[in-house]
Amino acid sequence: MGADIGVTGLAVMGANLARNFARNGYTVALHNRSVARTDSLVNTYGHEGQFVRTESLAELVEALDRPRRVLIMVKAGAPVDAVIEDLVPLLDEGDIIIDAGNSFYEETRRREEALRQKGLHFVGVGVSGGEEGALWGPSIMPGGSRESYQTLGPMLESIAADYHGEPCCAWVGTDGAGHYVKMVHNGIEYADMQVIGEAYDLMRSLAGLEPQEQAGVFREWNSTALASYLIEITSEVLDQEDELTGRPLVDVIVDAAGQKGTGRWTAISGLEVGSPVTTIAESVFARSISSQRSVREVTSQVFEAGINEAVTAEELYASGDARQDFVEDIRKALYASKLVSYAQGFDMLSAAGQEFGWDLNMRTIASLWRAGCIIRADLLDTIMRAYDAPAADQPRNLLLAPEFTEALAECLPSWRRVVAAAATYGVPAPVFSSALAYYDSLRAERLPAALTQGLRDYFGAHTYQRIDKPGTFHIRWSEDRTEAEV
Repeated sequence: MGADIGVTGLAVMGANLARNFARNGYTVALHNRSVARTDSLVNTYGHEGQFVRTESLAELVEALDRPRRVLIMVKAGAPVDAVIEDLVPLLDEGDIIIDAGNSFYEETRRREEALRQKGLHFVGVGVSGGEEGALWGPSIMPGGSRESYQTLGPMLESIAADYHGEPCCAWVGTDGAGHYVKMVHNGIEYADMQVIGEAYDLMRSLAGLEPQEQAGVFREWNSTALASYLIEITSEVLDQEDELTGRPLVDVIVDAAGQKGTGRWTAISGLEVGSPVTTIAESVFARSISSQRSVREVTSQVFEAGINEAVTAEELYASGDARQDFVEDIRKALYASKLVSYAQGFDMLSAAGQEFGWDLNMRTIASLWRAGCIIRADLLDTIMRAYDAPAADQPRNLLLAPEFTEALAECLPSWRRVVAAAATYGVPAPVFSSALAYYDSLRAERLPAALTQGLRDYFGAHTYQRIDKPGTFHIRWSEDRTEAEV
């Protein structure tokens, strides 16, 4: 009997996935460029299951049962191509190469097509949950061919997170669909963290709540419709005291947020498929401006807030019922903005499905995110209910689902008050504001795009359409200014 699956690339994520397979009864062949890392894994965790130590890709392939399944867990980009190039001559028709890293979906599509021509299956797999998820059960989003999932799927489902008896793993679509869905997951994650940060900032800057006080607020919020992994761990981070200074940990962390590219990819792809993922884009920009610390150090001393109100924000919100009411307003604004970010993510998935020919099942995708991943939240059950109806009856935008529409109506007055307070007192809240603008744009009967089209026709003869009759038209601006149908 050979090994059931091979794993090459044994850094933390690769090693944890290999251990997860082994603990679930699979024999796992191991390979790493540094044999010492392979030996370390076997020596430390060999008791967890059956491992086969190999020193080369040729040995790895030789150790596998057919069809061979080789999981690559190396840095995205050129390193993935390099491993594939070395593997291909060693494999036979019907074998499967799995890329479980954060690869760009277009690269996955390219690789899948190239390997399909060689008779090999290439499966781009989105894996969410970080190091702990990889070890104990991540959310898994596989793409590739249906045929490859028949043999690979049961293995992935066995190591995935479990949500009330259901694995958080399912085939999502062909070629790059798996990595695309994971990319959108990460985009929503960016927006989710940013709105949580904005809520924290508003409560501290305007209501005067210190981090440890806010930890209690977030714990309370985690028993409401906001219940989620990110809300839960926010309370933990805000409650943490720095050992060196005794100050709240959040106060000694440099306020410059990093990124690995998936949020940026989501924003760019949203533009490419014509889906307005404004909350995700704003969250990416918020990280970018946070990283411009040297500029902010100068401008913070130069720019004025421009606040002339007789009553300061601290006086208005720091005590009594006003403070409690404002915190509740923030909770509702946070929930409403969160709904918008999820709605935008699913709208983008729908647009991408049409663009790339993927038959994406939105209910299934929502189900994959209920456990194991970073954006796991009670809200996903609500999203699944919205997509329970036949495809023809599903909401064109998630915000039109009755539960979402009702929630937004209930949150709207608070949402507007929070955005107004942020603008009035100079506290940046780009995603709160952008989410509200998206909502208002969707509900508007007329948008100023009519003027935009008129301007485009004036300077570039880009034409326009009329509301009262079909056709495409142009004004002879430089002549007699009469209208011509073109």
